[in-house]
Order: sequence, then structure tokens, then C-alpha cells
Amino acid sequence: MLQLPLVVTAQVDLVLVLVSLLALWNRLSRLGSPAAVVFDEVYYGQFVSLYMKRVFFIDDSGPPLGHMVLALGAYLGGFDGNFVWNRIGAEYPSRVSVSSLRLLPALCGALCVPLVYLLTLELKYSHLSALGAALLLLLENSLIVQSRFMLLESVLIFFVLLAFFSYLRFHNSSPSSWSRYGWLVVCGVSCSAAVGVKYMGVFSYLLLLGVASFHTWKLIGDRTVSHLSVCVQCVCRVVCLLLFPVLLYVFWFYVHLSILNRSGPHDQLMSSAFQASLQGGLSRITRGQPLEVVYGSQVTLRSSSSQPVPCWLHSHKANYPIRYENGRGSSHQQQVTCYPFKDVNNWWIVKDPTRQELVVDTPPRPVRHGDVIQLVHGMTSRFLNSHDVAAPMSPHSQEVSGYVDFNVSMPAQNLWRVDLSNREAESEVWKTILSEVRLVHVNTSAVLKLSGVSLPDWGFHQLEVVAEKLFKVHSGSLGWTVEEHRYGTSQEQKELEAELHLPTHIDVDRKISFWAKFVELQWKMLTVKQEEAEHKYSSAPLDWITMETNIAYWLHTSTNAQIHLIGNLVSWVVANVSLLAYQLLALVYVLRRRRGLKDLPDGVWQQFVCLGCVCVGGWSVNFLPFLLMEKTLFLYHYLPALCYLHLLSPALLEHVHTHLLSGATQRRALRVCAAAVLASIFLCYRTFSPLTYGSPELSANQLQALKWKDSWDILYRRR
Repeated sequence: MLQLPLVVTAQVDLVLVLVSLLALWNRLSRLGSPAAVVFDEVYYGQFVSLYMKRVFFIDDSGPPLGHMVLALGAYLGGFDGNFVWNRIGAEYPSRVSVSSLRLLPALCGALCVPLVYLLTLELKYSHLSALGAALLLLLENSLIVQSRFMLLESVLIFFVLLAFFSYLRFHNSSPSSWSRYGWLVVCGVSCSAAVGVKYMGVFSYLLLLGVASFHTWKLIGDRTVSHLSVCVQCVCRVVCLLLFPVLLYVFWFYVHLSILNRSGPHDQLMSSAFQASLQGGLSRITRGQPLEVVYGSQVTLRSSSSQPVPCWLHSHKANYPIRYENGRGSSHQQQVTCYPFKDVNNWWIVKDPTRQELVVDTPPRPVRHGDVIQLVHGMTSRFLNSHDVAAPMSPHSQEVSGYVDFNVSMPAQNLWRVDLSNREAESEVWKTILSEVRLVHVNTSAVLKLSGVSLPDWGFHQLEVVAEKLFKVHSGSLGWTVEEHRYGTSQEQKELEAELHLPTHIDVDRKISFWAKFVELQWKMLTVKQEEAEHKYSSAPLDWITMETNIAYWLHTSTNAQIHLIGNLVSWVVANVSLLAYQLLALVYVLRRRRGLKDLPDGVWQQFVCLGCVCVGGWSVNFLPFLLMEKTLFLYHYLPALCYLHLLSPALLEHVHTHLLSGATQRRALRVCAAAVLASIFLCYRTFSPLTYGSPELSANQLQALKWKDSWDILYRRR
């Protein structure tokens, strides 16, 4: 029988609730102010607009999950993508819900505060230390600024903290509880999400794997645990911490590519096959083209090495000069170049050397790997030719030309062997878009390639094409892909020229697999770097530690209201002192333990080591890699590392209070100092809050007073 009354008993941590509410208030209040583009919102906003329009793009700064999070907030606010993100400070129109654009990063930033509280408890420190860590994050001006706008650092920090918290929650739970594996699943998902937001997340992920590997190694050596239990636990950890993150990482790209199925401005970075899979753009041209290249095919050949700007094998009615500027002679034959625009002069006809016909046979005869062909320029009927003459701009390579018979002792050498470099993945038959072909000159064994050098005025500044011995060059720069293709039906020159001017569109579709697109996109993101100019607010990593730099995020067009990325200077000093103190203390402990002097019980020592692995290790993996990077860096790159130090400071203070200070007077003095430092942190937060929230407006003198360091760039208008 059901017993009445029904009673539910729950324990609520009121301190956790309080810090959570405070974090939501100081991150989410007045989120729509300023109603103007703030710093890197001009960068991420472009990608959000492309998401709303489902237009493909590639961002070399990170994987797609972060962009999808921002796009989700925009979608929930009804944003249609129709806004031009062309400058910082541009006013958002009334139809754009500014709060929704910034909601999810702000929410992630707010949730980091209770996460730090819970993470401190899982490190087995007191609720008072947990409160201290939460307050340090709560009152950190730089984290507040970075959370309140359409930026990704707060999202990255949230997933990293969630990963460590959920793993420690799993590790600290009773081994007999199967529900603890739910936390391990959450950990794997969080790790994948952290890497999916920014590539920097991989360093925290590797640190967590290191901690988990150490714990697993200890588990394997525990003779009190059965063999079956050890095997089950090891398999669960491998599945949750390795397999799940990898599968989810791939899944982020699957969603990304499923949404962005339309052609856009970044198509040219991708291969012809990738472009043809998108709606519009190249797919409108290549849709329904014949798949197999045959004798008589009319083709355009795109160079695989012409990145990021594509170019196509090209010729025109102009010859190489008889002599170049340096006095060297040339063949004076027709120029062959690589042209970065669609043009009728990009068309070539694949000809059988043993026959005269330029049309496709019935049935068509496919061109296969190893076949010898001739390439006839469609508009001028010149054969693609090479010979032992130095190229115009690359004298170490052979000249490539359209052969002209000047009735001199220079016979035609216009035979080329088809070498399909990816035939193992495709087939022995030369295919449109899918096959990458190397054209090997039969007489000299040189390979047709793009040198990348621009020709002078006589070559109309088009790109030089040469033939070069295979052993001299990297094989990746030799490939050509048939992009546009149709079967030729005209033999006479006038009819042929008219045919080449016709479009190739046929209403049939052909797609490449998701895995092929995933691998190509992943490779492009890791290897293709867009040009980065020096930025006014860029900085060196060593400047971050002492906050020698700041970033002006926004300045009102007519008043002194402004927002800066400036940290809480007092808490940054505390963080640096804590980092140094922990390292010195750890060194002393290790040396004394080596001498057989154990200052700490084993349980406390393990707690101290775990604190260092998570906090000092987390700071190291999120800071030291930047010292080796050549990319443009900013102060906000330091924020993930800073969070670990804010987690370290209260826990280290508790350790000193509990295990190093023995007298009541010493402990009381330490508590007074800690309270004074916390009050100073709060006062610093209040002092800089006008630059954190952009209000209230300060006078020029007040702004000048906030310039605590000469290296800071505080902007103001005198009145």
C-alpha cells in the first residue's frame, strides 16, 4: 500500500546557489548593451550569418562546434543572417536580437563559476576554498568581458572545467556504483566539445588523459580488484575517454557539413570534387558532366597546387618573346600559362596520337593510367608541347608551350603520359573531378607543373607553367584535376570554337562521401593558413602574466563609454604568487621526501599532487604552447590558463593554513590577510566595472586614473 504523506528530502548547497545566481547576474545582465559590434564579433558574426544562410565556409582558427554554438543562439533569436559585419562599432539594427547572439557564451561563462566551486570540492578541499575559487572567477573582469559577447573563450573554458569536474566526480565515486560511469560519459562528451570549440582544447584533453592513465595504471596494480572488474573498468575508460570523443568530433563535422550545403566565398580553398558537392557555384557547372575522360573529351585542367586561389591550364594567341630581359633566348612559341579565372581559353581536347579525330568515338574509349595522349588547345589548335629550352622565369625547368612549326630544327615533342596518382582510391580510368593526374612528358620524363611565379607584362601577369624532372619537386605540386568536361562533337575549327563557348550544364547530380569531405576539410583547416597582419592589440605571451597589455573592445562613437579587456589586477597578482608558491613548495616537499622526511601524510600528499596536476598542469598546457606559436596572439588567449590559477589559489591557501601553520596567531593572521586580499579584489572589480560593462560613462580624468600601467591603451575624449 502507498504510504502517505509522500516526503522528499533534499540537500541544497545554498552557497552554490548564491554564487550561481550572482554569476548569472553579472554575466547576463544588460547583455544587449552595447547594441554595436564589439571587437571579434566582427569576425565570428560573419560565420554566424553564413550558418543562417547555410553557406559553406572554412575557418582555420578552429573546428566548427564553437561556430555552431554561436549560430544556435542567433537562430533562437530569429536572426536571418542579413547583417554586414564590416567594422567594429557598427550599430545592430532593431530587428537583430543582440541578447540572443551573446546569450550562450554568457551562459557558459556564468556556469563556469559554480563549476569551479564543484571542481574544488572534487579536489577534496573545503567549501570555504570552493567559495574562494568561485569568487575569484566571479570578480574577474576579463572573464566577464569575454563572456558577455559573441566570442568563444567562455565556451571553451566551460567544457574544459566540466570535463575535469565530471572525471574527478567519476574517480571519487564508489567503485561499486555503476551510475558513476554516467559522469565518465559526460567527461568524454565535454572533452570532445572542448576540442570541437577550439584546437587549444586538445592540450587540456591530453592532460586529462594523462591523469586518467595514471589512475588506470594504479587500478591495474590493485590486487584487491578482480581481473574481470579491472578489464571492465579499463574498457569503459577507453570507450568513454577515447572512442566517444573521436566519434563526437567527427559528428560535429557531420552536422557542420550537413547544414552548410550551399556554395560560398570559401569554395576555392577546396578541391573540385568538394565544390561540386555544394549547391550552386561549381556544382551548377559540373552537374551531370561525363564521369570518364575519353579520347575526344573537352576538359579544363585545374592545378592541385594553386591554393588558395585556383588556376587553370591556359593558352592564348601570344608567343614567348624571342629574348627575355636577361638576354636569354626562348622558343618563341605560343605561351602556356595558368589563369585564375574561368575563360574559354582554358579548354583543351584530349587526342589519341594515332588518330586525327578530335571528337568522341562511338562507343567512347576511356583514357587509362599509363596511356599516351596529346592535348590540343581548343581555341588555337596548338598542341601542348615541351622541349629542352629553359622556362622564362624558372630557368632550371623546361619551357611549356603551344607548338608552332617555324620550320626550324625544333620538332614537336607533344606526347604526354597519363599518371593517375590516386588510382588506388578511384580506378585506372581517368575521371572527372575525382582523379588527380600527373602529365609526364614522354621525350624528357619531365612533369607538367605550376611554378607559381607570375610572368611579366608580356605574359599578362599570368602564372608560369613549366615541366620539371620528377625527382626535383614534391609530388603534391604536380597534380591536375579535370574540373569541367564534355564530349566533343565538332571537328571543324569554327564549329569547335562555337561549341567551347556553350555551357556544360546537365540536370544530373553527383556527390562525394562524407568521409572524403571530412578528411579534406580537416586537412585544409590544419594546413591552409590565411594571411595574418600585425594587429594593434596583439601581444606576446610573456606580457600576459603581468598583464602588460589590454584590448579596447568597443568605444562609443561620441562619448567616453568604452569596454576593455582588462583583468582584475589584484587577482592576477594572487594567481602568479600562488603559481610560484606551489612550485617552490612542491620542490621542497619532493627533496625532503627524497631524504626520507615525510612532512605530509600520504593522503594529504596525494591531494597536493592532484592539485598540482590539475591546476599547475592545466596552466602549463594552456600557456606554454603559445610560446612556440608564430600566429598573432591576444590577451584573451591566456584566460583558460588563468582559470586554473584561480582554482589553485584558495586550495593552496587552505593547504598552508592547515598543514604548514601550527600556531593560532599565524592562522588568524593568514585569515585576515586573505580577507583583505579578497576585499581588494572586489574593490578592483568595482573600480574597473565601467570598462567591463561600458557604463557608466567616465570623464577623461577618471579614465586617465584607471591607467594603472603605462603600457595600457585607455582611450578618451577630452571635453
